[in-house]
Amino acid sequence: MKTSGINFRHLYFFRVVAAEGSVTRAAERLGLAIQTISAQLAALEQSVGKQLLTQQGRRLVPTEAGRVALTYAEQIFELGDRMQEALNEADAGRTRLTVGISDSLPKLIAYRLLRAAFEMKMPCKLVCVEREFESLLADLALHKLDVVLTDRSVRASASLRVYNHLLGESEMLVFGTPELVEGLGANFPRNLNHAPMLLPTRNNALRGRIDEWLLKHDVRPDVVGEFEDNAMLTTFARDGLGLFFAPAGLEPDILAQFGAVPAGAATELREQFYAISSERRIKHAAVEAIMAANTGLFTV
Repeated sequence: MKTSGINFRHLYFFRVVAAEGSVTRAAERLGLAIQTISAQLAALEQSVGKQLLTQQGRRLVPTEAGRVALTYAEQIFELGDRMQEALNEADAGRTRLTVGISDSLPKLIAYRLLRAAFEMKMPCKLVCVEREFESLLADLALHKLDVVLTDRSVRASASLRVYNHLLGESEMLVFGTPELVEGLGANFPRNLNHAPMLLPTRNNALRGRIDEWLLKHDVRPDVVGEFEDNAMLTTFARDGLGLFFAPAGLEPDILAQFGAVPAGAATELREQFYAISSERRIKHAAVEAIMAANTGLFTV
């Protein structure tokens, strides 16, 4: 099997030798003769015109060119594994959807957005990956993810060709436990002065807009906690340790899950939700279902 002069079988043997650090151990692992492995490594190096492995003590280690090749080899074989999994799912009558979820996106929002995937006529196997936004974009560019759900848009560039699909937006409310909200008194938002507040960290897209809103209304809460992970923030909020901002569209869910009630509405402050894909026109059936079911869902 070849593409652009590279034999994938040779590339696979190179990957195993690099992992084992020895042609002998690689041959034992693969159940092949040492001469076979050596010959195919030589053929790979000849086809790429670079030495890929060098002796370092008792181990074979990748050269600089070998490290580059190994990075691509890992991506190639990971995609091959994903292809096989997707084919197996198709044989089982299911479609597979691998979704990246930005760690700043409220989990309730993510659930509401993804629920449509389970309402398709064709059953769906959902694989969710939660990480930092930039890491998810890198995986999307490498086609490790079908779509990324997030609370911010991204600008496409020569090195990153992605497309933003706005799903909706929501006015933000300030929430807290009933006891905490009752203790604030009247005159929102001035009553937030010196009140305990839980906020996202400053690398969160929403944090800058929250700071602007507080400054505009001359409000200075007591920021008792800052969190990268929204789930951790709401866990602290559940125990009444501070007030927090959340989309108005989630008010019933927040009451049910966290026992929190609104203290007031930050009417100028809105949070947007996006699906980011590597293609302008969505082709994945499950992503298409999510887009169709959720576009405009949270607009309040």
